[in-house]
Order: sequence, then structure tokens, then C-alpha cells
Amino acid sequence: MRNSTSSRPVALAPGPDVPVRPSRLTASVTLPAVPESVPRLRATGRALVRSRRLPADVAEALSVIVTELVTNAVLHSGSADVSVLFEVCESALTVRVRDWGRWRERTAPRREPADVDAAFGRGLDLVDAFAVDTTVVRSPDGTLVEAVIAL
Repeated sequence: MRNSTSSRPVALAPGPDVPVRPSRLTASVTLPAVPESVPRLRATGRALVRSRRLPADVAEALSVIVTELVTNAVLHSGSADVSVLFEVCESALTVRVRDWGRWRERTAPRREPADVDAAFGRGLDLVDAFAVDTTVVRSPDGTLVEAVIAL
């Protein structure tokens, strides 16, 4: 069951009475699973990083992770929507990407030497390179991928 059905990114800048680094901050956004949602969700993540005054390398890692995971959901899940949950605590930034589709199998097996120069197809390898922990849970109700960035 989905709790967040907003089609607009959540405002993430803290107000005047909100501390810049609360112990836990979460933001959730659900958008249609279309290519145009990828940059919007990436921008939401960058706004979160700015609001928390986190280092530039965290912004880069989060941008890559959001781009790869949301793109995977858009291209492979067949889901109508994709949800992204950002959670920040003192030691980590966790991003969870959720879809409600069924993953489509590759039409052809991966051919490592031929795929080395491909423009895409490295999603989870890139996520793993930037995250300290990555978890993928597939079920009949869709897929949830969680990636943790150490702060």
C-alpha cells in the first residue's frame, strides 16, 4: 500500500524555526514512472543535500544513485509510478526507490566485452560504487531498492 501519492516534489528547505541538522529528516516523493521524473527526483535529492549542508561528494553520490535507480524503475519495471524516500540521520543518507511493476528480463544475455562501451546498463554497479550498502527486494507487489550513503 502506498502512503505518498504527491505528484510534486516536497519542499525540503528548513524553515526559520527548524534546525539545519535534525536527528532524522525524511522526504518522500511519488511521480509517474516516466523519463521526465528522473531529473525531478534527482533535483529533490540535491535540495535535501543543500538543506542539510552535506558535502559535495554526498550530492554527487546521491545524484548517481537516484538517477540509476529511478531510471531502472522507469525502463524495466512497467510500473505506473515510482516513489523515492530520502532519510537522513547523523551517520547516513538512505534513499529507497519503490515501484509496483514486474521487472522485464533482458532480451539478450549480457556480453561483457561488447557491453563495456555501452551507454547504459551499469545501474546497480554504479549504485554499489557510491553506497556502503545496497539492498534489492523483489516481490509480486514490485521492487524496493535501498542504498545507504555514509556521511
